[in-house]
Amino acid sequence: MNPEGVVISGTGLFTPRESVSNAELVASFNTWVDRFNNDNAAEIAAGDIEAKSHSSVEFIEKASGIKSRFVVDKAGIIDPDRMVPRLRPRTNDEPSVMCEIGCAAAEQAMAVANVTADEIDAVIVAASNMERAYPAMAIEVQQALGIKGFAFDMNVACSSATFGIQQAHDMVVSGSAKRVLVVNPEICTGHLNFRDRDSHFIFGDVATAVIVERHESHRSQRAFEILDTKLQTIFSNNIRNNYGFLNRATEEGFGQLDKLFVQEGRKVFREVCPTVAEQITEQLASLSIATDSLKRIWLHQANKNMNELIAKKVLGRDPSDIESPTILDTYANTSSAGSIIAFNKFHEDFEPGELGVLSSFGAGYSIGSVVLKRV
Repeated sequence: MNPEGVVISGTGLFTPRESVSNAELVASFNTWVDRFNNDNAAEIAAGDIEAKSHSSVEFIEKASGIKSRFVVDKAGIIDPDRMVPRLRPRTNDEPSVMCEIGCAAAEQAMAVANVTADEIDAVIVAASNMERAYPAMAIEVQQALGIKGFAFDMNVACSSATFGIQQAHDMVVSGSAKRVLVVNPEICTGHLNFRDRDSHFIFGDVATAVIVERHESHRSQRAFEILDTKLQTIFSNNIRNNYGFLNRATEEGFGQLDKLFVQEGRKVFREVCPTVAEQITEQLASLSIATDSLKRIWLHQANKNMNELIAKKVLGRDPSDIESPTILDTYANTSSAGSIIAFNKFHEDFEPGELGVLSSFGAGYSIGSVVLKRV
């Protein structure tokens, strides 16, 4: 139990203006499939390569629960000749894309927490992919918002946000910072292979932010005390993205599919779900919190079937829609931001003393869970 009284005092959410429906995504994908099969008809007939198969709205919704996703560029994604978001180059004097959307979320979080830039001591940008190696995205966000102190980036894939909250919590407890801004700008469509039937529908784009500070300093009307945090990592190749700065030194692999998001979905489901449920259950037991005293579980929004199974294992029964809310139907998987979106949209009905768990899980494997109490 945390005796220091550290709270999440504000959250922010930036949602891109454009959205792509499953029907639009499927139409683009199937057009590309037909062109591929036609252009390679002889090789397919000879058995040298396999024909591509159509996707469908029904397949996507059954596999994931996703119905649409917000994106930073719609035209490039649904263009069968491109199928990649198109982002204009920016000069070094302009805000980067991740900085721009991250600041939009951060400004909301600061407004909710009723704090100004000069009251924040540190910035963590925690996301599954960074726009560049350096200068750190966090330092750019810090500069754009006018925050003094220090800033750094961190990447724990889909658990980056919960790991970032834990780092912010520990910084406040130790006294290295009185108030920390954690930002999660996720442009997931940039590393998604829109020509892979098994994954072309998974990701969307978004940015979230939270303010973490001491209980006695907060001026928020709806703060949540961080009762406990628990992190776990287990190495696995079942979710992987091999793009990195060393790719230029290994030309043989340039442009290969493993330089984008790849996963063994069934293995991930089978291995991750029980581990996440076990971590949350053990964490609650260590705090002497009965699972039936939880008002809500804000889970990582990767897959509706995964969330339902994990919530059922934790609660010991089927959860209601409000006990384990879903936002991935309209946002899709937004990597580390997913559980923060769910928290942002489904926390205002909490009364003082009511409890919830914020949890993420993803590549690594990485699992983070944060027990929260409305103050």
